[in-house]
Amino acid sequence: MITKEKEVSEQNENVGSTSKIKAYYELLKFRLSFLVAFSGAFGYSLAVDKIDWWKIVLISLGGFLITGAANIVNQIKEIELDKLMKRTQNRPLPTGRLSVKEATIFGVVMFLLASYILIFEFNIKAGALGILSFILYGFVYTPLKRVGPISVFVGAFPGAFPPMIGWVAATNHFGLEPGILFAIQFFWQFPHFWAIAWVADEDYQRAGFKMLPNNGHKDLRTALTMMIYTIFLVPCGFIPHVLGMTGFNSAIVAVLCGVLFLSQTFYLMSRPTDKAALMMMFGSFIYLPIVQIAFLMDKI
Repeated sequence: MITKEKEVSEQNENVGSTSKIKAYYELLKFRLSFLVAFSGAFGYSLAVDKIDWWKIVLISLGGFLITGAANIVNQIKEIELDKLMKRTQNRPLPTGRLSVKEATIFGVVMFLLASYILIFEFNIKAGALGILSFILYGFVYTPLKRVGPISVFVGAFPGAFPPMIGWVAATNHFGLEPGILFAIQFFWQFPHFWAIAWVADEDYQRAGFKMLPNNGHKDLRTALTMMIYTIFLVPCGFIPHVLGMTGFNSAIVAVLCGVLFLSQTFYLMSRPTDKAALMMMFGSFIYLPIVQIAFLMDKI
């Protein structure tokens, strides 16, 4: 009898441990953090003549950890708001699967590890950019989401830093090259964010988030604003070739992807519906990795 009770107790402990691990995993927003890690590795790979795979692992890990830490700050500050939205109400903090103290300790450890990697394994400039992105996302962008669409402008900076961090980590200097990598990802942020905000508008309104431009209306004016930012992606896609960073083939791919992405904004303008915005949201998910992979393949 005692043996059976002990077995049940051990099973419960194992289930509890597994649940905790899963909760910590969810806290990271793994897919978002992974995409940032990929963008950082992309910027680093584009900057070097010969790839050092250990450095690729380190820059990816640094980007992943700093993003995870920023995501944790975001979720700690928005616990009560996350409870109001369907898409976030089952996160670890609103459900109580993790406490604020546990999340804070986890976030601090990740931030310190990321800072160490970026500063001491690479350079102070890369570390400063990483820390700046953490501050902007966690402590500026997050509270501004209830103020107005200015939050999207602020959030576009940390969102566009990863490839620049990768380049600066490899070269230890700023310039036109990391600048254009930043610009591509910066302008991409606006149609990406606003397409998501359009689709999730009802949920966002429950939490008081004001993400959409033009007083938050899902109409032609908002679609036009999205088009204006998207149009910059077309010439930006060609500039890396002009700067000698990549070849002509990837420039054509980037410009073509920019034109196709832009065409989605025209469709949204003609039919300002949730369905059209959803299509554009998926288009934004596809655009960036295709362009980045094309640049890398052309360099190889």
